[in-house]
Amino acid sequence: GVWTEERLADIAKFYKGTGIPKDQLSDEGEPCILYGELYTKYKSETIGKVISKTNIDNTKLVKSKTNDVIIPCSGETAEDIATARCVLNDNILLGGDLNIIRLHGYDGTFMSYQLNGKRKYDIARVAQGVSVVHLYGEHLKGVKTINPCLEEQKKIANLLSLLDERIATQNKIIEKLQSLIKGLAVTLTTKGKPNTTISQCLECHSSTLQESEVSPNGLYKVFGANGLVGYTDVPQMNGDSILVIKDGSGVGTASYAQGKFSVIGTLNYLTVLGNNNLRYLYFALSVFNFQSYKTGMAIPHIYFKDYGNAKIYCPSLTEQKRVANMLDKMESKLFLEQELLASFNSQKRYLLGQMFI
Repeated sequence: GVWTEERLADIAKFYKGTGIPKDQLSDEGEPCILYGELYTKYKSETIGKVISKTNIDNTKLVKSKTNDVIIPCSGETAEDIATARCVLNDNILLGGDLNIIRLHGYDGTFMSYQLNGKRKYDIARVAQGVSVVHLYGEHLKGVKTINPCLEEQKKIANLLSLLDERIATQNKIIEKLQSLIKGLAVTLTTKGKPNTTISQCLECHSSTLQESEVSPNGLYKVFGANGLVGYTDVPQMNGDSILVIKDGSGVGTASYAQGKFSVIGTLNYLTVLGNNNLRYLYFALSVFNFQSYKTGMAIPHIYFKDYGNAKIYCPSLTEQKRVANMLDKMESKLFLEQELLASFNSQKRYLLGQMFI
């Protein structure tokens, strides 16, 4: 049927949540939703099972009605703030800094998908502020939506909800695989008495390259704490290496790089020494506890001169290869599952961008 253009003000009433202090959250009490949870904990457009509970006196708090659409009133970025979720249950306590859109004769799940599609940019444009971005009901009232009949809304919402369920299942598959790989890595690389210092089997290399010196294009990859950060035409390294974050929030995290590449100064890259298998050493370091080697308060650091003296278990080269081969196969499976997740997310982004006029 025909889709009609309607402002949110014409199809809904607007309310604002009531403040729920974080110190009032508890393991017991009534279910509640806080504004920051919308873009950090609730990844799909519907909220069925609620994460948080509170024991606050709720006599004056706003409670949800099934089909309510909620959007944050504030956030760090316009993208954060333009996040719509549909509440699937009555009587959920809705915290302060939440816009509540109570629809009349429209499907809330459909509306959440639409607001997170092409309308997301309309919402971001009307948000105000710089360091903290604000969005209020008055700003939202003028946002235009394009809507089919209720039956078609529900069918579209059902299709997209099924895709979200598949994405959630894929995330669980990946989490289980990651947990399994980590558990096996711990078991297989610590089953014997530590007999070799890290500095005996690995050599540490540093970099002075800054992220500002990295190009968006080039022949060779440059890695930083968050993975690929750019490219360069002159590589620092030609060969496999273990990358270890040496400072910042992810300090001690290990990854693996192959071929010609460079790293910025937040990483060290480690190359193999002696009769050892680098992949085995990578799995050993990926579960190594760097905690006692961290220094610094605001920004934690680790130094190879310190943790290099720690001992790890290095069996015979044959055994190292056997362990590495087993874990490599599982990691390859993990990469395939992650690629599948990326394709599902890409499909969802495409549908949100194309399904709504």
